[in-house]
This record gives sequence, structure tokens and C-alpha cells, in this order.
Amino acid sequence: MNRSSRKLLVGKVVSTKNKKTITVEVENSIKHPLYGKRFKKHKKFSAHDEKNKAKLNDVVQIMETRPYSKSKKFRLEKIIKKIKEGK
Repeated sequence: MNRSSRKLLVGKVVSTKNKKTITVEVENSIKHPLYGKRFKKHKKFSAHDEKNKAKLNDVVQIMETRPYSKSKKFRLEKIIKKIKEGK
């Protein structure tokens, strides 16, 4: 697969309980085809985090890659916004 054709998604980390795995929730705004009302859709993706850098509530970018396991088909590309600890 060509790198330019891989999906890039931005979402919020909702779980870091597994080793080298994060769960990222991606939010999309969709317009209803008939009534025109906008609403939000959420989808969760498991992503590979080799160095366990991402923390809970961080905003991250994930990239589509080869399957690491049955459910992991994305990997952590970069952390866009780190959440401050201590709150």
C-alpha cells in the first residue's frame, strides 16, 4: 500500500490499559441526507503504540498500516495535543 493512500485519522485516546495498544475515539460530523440536520458519529479504533507515549485524553493522529493483530490495523503517527497531568 502506498503511504499517500493510507488513511489518517485524528481522535482522542480513551484507553491505554493494554500493553503497546491505545484505543482512539474518532468523531465525525454527518449531515442527514433527507432532513439536513447535523449530528456526531463516534467510532473507536485500536492502534499500536510502540513506546507507550500516548496518555489518556491526548489528541493523536493514527495511520492505517498492516494488521498488527485481529483488531489493530492502525498505528500512532504523532501526538497532536498532550493533556497536562496533575489535574
